[in-house]
Amino acid sequence: MAGQLARGMGSFFKDCGCARPTRCLHPYTIRFRNGVGKQLEEGGFATQDEAIDRLIEVYAEKKRTEPSVAEARRELGQQTVAEFARQWLRRQRRMTVYSTGEHVSSSINVHIVPRLGSRKLISVTRMVVERFLDDLEADGVGRGNQVNILRALKAILRDAYDKGAMADDPVRGVQEPEYVRQRVVIPDLAYMRRALAVAGEDLALEIVMMVGCGLRNGEARAVNVNNLVADDVFRVHEQIHSNTHRPAKLKHRKLGEFREVPLPRSVREAIERYEAKHGTTREGYLLRGPSGYYTEPMERRRVRALFEKLPVVDGMRMYGFRHYFATKALGRGIPNDGARRLLGET
Repeated sequence: MAGQLARGMGSFFKDCGCARPTRCLHPYTIRFRNGVGKQLEEGGFATQDEAIDRLIEVYAEKKRTEPSVAEARRELGQQTVAEFARQWLRRQRRMTVYSTGEHVSSSINVHIVPRLGSRKLISVTRMVVERFLDDLEADGVGRGNQVNILRALKAILRDAYDKGAMADDPVRGVQEPEYVRQRVVIPDLAYMRRALAVAGEDLALEIVMMVGCGLRNGEARAVNVNNLVADDVFRVHEQIHSNTHRPAKLKHRKLGEFREVPLPRSVREAIERYEAKHGTTREGYLLRGPSGYYTEPMERRRVRALFEKLPVVDGMRMYGFRHYFATKALGRGIPNDGARRLLGET
């Protein structure tokens, strides 16, 4: 069945095929033309009154829209997702190169543009976004990464919608993938000693920095002899970024900021032994690779080989070595907020 309103306001109908559609529970769909004459449909209205109210709202908005504004919106709607995403990213002035901006840029270039880049903005609907998420899942993208990618896509599409590129918000009601943080397993002393015994020299030094000083993986990859600012103090001021594979500022810190952590004698001696055997780069870095720096892919290959040699412990990952440091700090009476400062969490 279909119901007609005043000329130019559109129509509402059910497309269910039921014998008595006015009494069935299927939702109504509305059909109308936007400010530039393009026919559109919206569904999901439970009653005729809801469908009519929406048509009146759309009609009033269309009447309020000046022809020049409508033309600008029409032109924006013809832009592709890739074109608009690049413009949008340039406008995000609060993003820094090595933190939020790098991750958002990666989401755009690696996931959003390859899958949606050629689509015109006006053609992006909620169903398109839902299929995009299905594709991420099918391609094995981790749930945590899916959440970050969707947040970037939502920000881009909401900006386009606010500027009038689409008639309806394409991300309204789209739910984020459920992300359950992986359980962190903290190794005991015997496991840690076994890991150090079978790990290669590069990975062993990284583990030592994580266990002894509480460094993150990227911070440990940037271990530098110039950061030994006292016999018992190590200054952490950079990391080898997982995406750029180059030195970058610390997480949760502005460029140039640092934190200082206690340097156990055993860690200092491990650094000195490595330096005596392998030397350093001109800048003082101990760990390095073909590009000049010890990168996350290099670490990942070594970690995979390491855990193949160790007893299987469900949930045990590289990050557990950092948490070993935190538990020892708490066990020695350092309060939780102090331990978090040493870890750079605050």
